[in-house]
Amino acid sequence: MNIKTLTLRCRYWKPGTDIYTKVTDRVKDYIKTGDIVALSEKAISTATGNIIDESKIKPSYVAYFLSKTWTKRVWGGPLGKTLGLKEQTLQNLRDYPVEEGAAHKQLALQKTGLLQCLRHYSEGGIDASNLPYAFVSLPLENPGEIAQKIREGILRETGAEVTVMIVDGDTSFSWRNLHLAPRDVDTMGLIHFGGVITFIFGRLFQLKARQTPIAVSGANLNPDQALWFAHLFHRLCGGGAGRTAWSMSKNMDTSLTGVTWEMLESVEHFPITIIRILE
Repeated sequence: MNIKTLTLRCRYWKPGTDIYTKVTDRVKDYIKTGDIVALSEKAISTATGNIIDESKIKPSYVAYFLSKTWTKRVWGGPLGKTLGLKEQTLQNLRDYPVEEGAAHKQLALQKTGLLQCLRHYSEGGIDASNLPYAFVSLPLENPGEIAQKIREGILRETGAEVTVMIVDGDTSFSWRNLHLAPRDVDTMGLIHFGGVITFIFGRLFQLKARQTPIAVSGANLNPDQALWFAHLFHRLCGGGAGRTAWSMSKNMDTSLTGVTWEMLESVEHFPITIIRILE
C-alpha cells in the first residue's frame, strides 16, 4: 500500500502530563479523516504516572536467583546463544546488576507472574528505558479505554474520524495467520500463552517479529495490518534516550540508575506518528 507518515516531536512527557490534551493539540494541524495515530505505550504510562521506583522494593530469594543465575548465566549464556541474541545483548545480560536486577525481578513477579518474569527483558510490559534513576514503567491496565478517549478527543477538536493505536516496543511473532503476543492485549487476533514461552518459540522457529499493538480504537484493522503499522511506528519513533536501559545509560554517560529527569528532557522524543493510507 502507498502510505504517508509524519512523526511528531514532543517534549518529554513527565508524570502529570495531560496526554489527551497533548496528543490532540499536537496532531490537530495535520490530521484528517482516515488517518491512524500511533502512540507509544511507554510515553503514556510515564505521563499518567504508571511508574514505580524499584529502589524501594525488597527482593526475595527467588528474585535473587532470577537475577544472578537465570538472567546472567542462562540468558547471558546457553539460552541466549541458542536463541540468537546479539553479542552486545549477551554481554549486557552477563553484566546484569544483581541487586538492581533482583528488585526488578521481584516487581515482575508481583505484577506479571513467573512466566513473564522468566523473560530477560520487558517482563509483561515492564520497561526501564527512558526513565530516570530506578524508575520503571508498568503496562497500561486499560489501553483500549485510553485509545478510545484520545480518538474521541481528536474527533471533538478537529472533526476527523481517526484510528488510534497504542504500541508496545516488545515483540510479537507471526506465522501465516497465527500471531503470538508477548502478553495479553486488547488487539483482536493476537494470542497470548505465556511471555517466556512466546519469546522462545518465536525466536527458535525464526517467526516474523514485529512490535505489539496493545490496543486499537477506530477502524477494524486485521491483526497483520495492526502489527505492520506497529512495526512501522517503532521504526519511525526512534529510541529517545535509548531503546534499553543499557543503551540509555551509555548514551548519557552514566550508570544504569544515574539518568535524571533533566537528562531525559534534553533528548528529542517522538511518541506520536500519523499514518495516512493514500488512494
